Amino acid sequence: MKTRHWFFLVGVLLFVGGIGFSIAGARAARLAPVVDAPITTPVATVKQIMKGIVTPAAMVVFNSVSTTVSVRGTEEKFPRNDEEWEEVGTSAAALIESGNLLLLGTRAIDKGDWVKMSQALIDAGKLALKATEDRSAEGVLAAGEQINASCDGCHRRYQRG
Repeated sequence: MKTRHWFFLVGVLLFVGGIGFSIAGARAARLAPVVDAPITTPVATVKQIMKGIVTPAAMVVFNSVSTTVSVRGTEEKFPRNDEEWEEVGTSAAALIESGNLLLLGTRAIDKGDWVKMSQALIDAGKLALKATEDRSAEGVLAAGEQINASCDGCHRRYQRG
C-alpha cells in the first residue's frame, strides 16, 4: 500500500513539474525574438544620418505647411491629397527611425543628454506622424516646431565646427 502512495506522489509531482516547465517554455518563447536576425554593426556616422536622413526628412515636414501673406493675399500651404500626406508621414517615420539609429552602438555619445535629445526627436517625429494620420495641418506645424527644438537643442550641445 505504501508503495502505491509513493508512486502516486511521484506521479503528481512529475505532472505538476511538467506543467511548470510548459509554462516556463511558453513564456520564454513569447519573449524570444521572432526572427533570428543577425546582429548588425552600425555603418553610418552621425553626420551621415543627419545629412542623408534627418535633414531631408525634416525639410519635407517643415515645408509641407506654411502661411504666406503678400499683396496678393494669404496663401495656405498644406498637403491636399493622400500622396502628399503620405510623403509627410514617410518623412516623419524617417525622423523617428533616425532617433533610434542615433541610439545604436557607439553613436550614443553619452547616456544622459544624448539619449534625452534622441528621444525628443523620436517623440517629435511621432507627433508629426500622428498629425499626418489625422490629416491635421496644424498638428504638422506644431510637430515641426518640436522637431526644430529637438534639433536645435542637440546641435547646441553636441555639434562641433
